[in-house]
Amino acid sequence: MSELHNLAIIAHVDHGKTTLVDQLLRQSGSFRANQQVQERAMDTNDLERERGITILAKCTSVAWKDKRLNIVDTPGHADFGGEVERILSMVDGVVVLVDAAEGLMPQTKFVTMKALALGLRPIVVINKVDRSDARPHEVHDMIFDLFAALGATDAQLDFPTLFASSKQGWAVADLADERKDMTPLFDLMASHVPPALGNLEAPFAMLVTTLEYDSYLGRVLTGRIHSGMAKTNMHVKAIAPDGRVIEHARLTRLLAFRGLERLPIESAEAGDIVAIAGLEHTTVADTICDPEVIQPIKANPVDPPTLSMTFSVNDSPLAGREGDKVTSRMIRARLLREAEGNVAIRVRESENRDAYEVAGRGELQLGVLIETMRREGFELSVGRPRVIFRQDPETGQRLEPVEEVQVDVDDEYTGIVVEKLGLRRGELRDMRPSGGAKTRITFLVPSRGLIGYHGQFLTDTRGTGIMSRLFHAYLPFKGPIEGRRNGVLISNAGGNAVAYALWYLEERGPMFIVPGTQVYEGMIIGEHTRDNDLEVNPLRSKQLTNIRTTAKDEAVRLTPPRQMTLEQAIAYVQDDEQVEVTPRSLRLRKAVLDPNKRKRAERAAEAEADAR
Repeated sequence: MSELHNLAIIAHVDHGKTTLVDQLLRQSGSFRANQQVQERAMDTNDLERERGITILAKCTSVAWKDKRLNIVDTPGHADFGGEVERILSMVDGVVVLVDAAEGLMPQTKFVTMKALALGLRPIVVINKVDRSDARPHEVHDMIFDLFAALGATDAQLDFPTLFASSKQGWAVADLADERKDMTPLFDLMASHVPPALGNLEAPFAMLVTTLEYDSYLGRVLTGRIHSGMAKTNMHVKAIAPDGRVIEHARLTRLLAFRGLERLPIESAEAGDIVAIAGLEHTTVADTICDPEVIQPIKANPVDPPTLSMTFSVNDSPLAGREGDKVTSRMIRARLLREAEGNVAIRVRESENRDAYEVAGRGELQLGVLIETMRREGFELSVGRPRVIFRQDPETGQRLEPVEEVQVDVDDEYTGIVVEKLGLRRGELRDMRPSGGAKTRITFLVPSRGLIGYHGQFLTDTRGTGIMSRLFHAYLPFKGPIEGRRNGVLISNAGGNAVAYALWYLEERGPMFIVPGTQVYEGMIIGEHTRDNDLEVNPLRSKQLTNIRTTAKDEAVRLTPPRQMTLEQAIAYVQDDEQVEVTPRSLRLRKAVLDPNKRKRAERAAEAEADAR
């Protein structure tokens, strides 16, 4: 190929990035005419396909005329913003994809701000213009205003715009043009994004931006070659960002992206995005280079995490029955491996040697990590998410993370949303109609006030509301926020739950378990209707007598239990509770199972609070 162009597609979640990449692959001839390809082909992870969102940034490559386009598909959810931040250093241009009906959303602003700050030239694609509620020209004006507000240069403000439908597979420069295919977008990417250039005369140097594990190749490191040429079996060294030499090795395999595949090649030049194997200790943000290179390539800084959780060994009476990875050594190794490849994750050992503090961008990111681990056979206990506080170095004031929350709801539900977010210390910043009898409301809400709110939000809006959130800044502490109002029902014995006992306990509150569920002392089996915890016996069976009566026993009819997803369970538990996660089960439990020790711990905590 005579020319190479590197670009990323950035957008808010569910605005059609992965569907657009599907069409680009299909129309560029990357697939055979009779090849069966599943929808959202770039979402190869099981969790991505189940949840319908992109979690990991992935690279693909298509040929167009005499040029090759390296395209990076990026996540749209704010919790995975670290994936977007690190790959922007690999590309020379971005395609900003915006929904023609929803318009600008928080994550669109976040990724666009990062791209403009790096000097990347944007192409704007207003997607889903075939929707009945589309407002493409209004959205176009909003995008221009956003670029101007973010300090875009004159060249960046002079951005080209296309109107498209990823689902139908067409893009046009004017809505009156004939709607055929994606040719206008291909031509624009090839002409507007600068060619990928690099100094071929200089020694080989490449910055690692993603890390994967392959059962055959081992560590596979992906990045852009900044200078020189890479060849299979060449001798290289790896340098850490601080200039320390990590290791010397040989490039045992050099892989190029071609459609959905990674194909082995013998050599690659500066400007190309490649994956290499053969290094054992190198990780993200390290520089792989020729032995004569001394200075590492500077990596873009990534915003720090704002939320942390405690991952600990599962010490319940049922531990080890469903998973095969249960020791602290295995959990530690897995968490450290995740932190290596995911730059937005931080792991540190806590005072308890069997527990680890894992910090990330949000509940969803940490929930995806836990779900991935349970599918790999891990058993562990996780605590309630906690925000990471800071201290102002000048005033000594306590600071907490605050998020910008954008809500789209039907007009009839605006009152309840404003009320509930107000109780969570939310500050109303903007409120305006967005068309179709909907209202768009913008708040600034402390991150701790949003823990567990999403489920309540869906209930309040009857499942019709859309909530997007994005880290805004560290601001002064907003004061106490009311937590869960109800207590829980705690099992006081171990065994299999009995329908008769659960039937009598239903008047105390909704159940979380079904008859026959194996329970243990200290396990949470339901929610109490009052604000205090209550220890109950779910094993009590009906006493049999030898007295017969004409009246038949009443049939036991139980109300269906409340089944929680992993994210709901994590958001539900309080500071003295944990979620027990195994490959087949999710159980809620008290952190201290023994009731006597639990009472002593509660008294000690109250005494400490009074002393403060």
